[in-house]
Amino acid sequence: MDPQRDEVERNYQAFEKMLPSLLQTHRGKFALMRDGEIVEFFDTINDAFLAGRKLYGDIPFSIQEVIADKVDLGFFSHALPH
Repeated sequence: MDPQRDEVERNYQAFEKMLPSLLQTHRGKFALMRDGEIVEFFDTINDAFLAGRKLYGDIPFSIQEVIADKVDLGFFSHALPH
């Protein structure tokens, strides 16, 4: 098992279910996610990433952009050097 991949998948599944309502309230924002829940919204992916690193360190988290097109940005959170 890959804990990072599992976290990204869990978050993405939860995000897809919430997306219709999020589009009405947070379109264009970046959602920091952990354990299938949205922790906070940010204006930029970099802000979300920095907050995730500060909150969770090396513990897996993911970031999703609130847009109508389905884009899985979860891997972004571990694609950057630590």
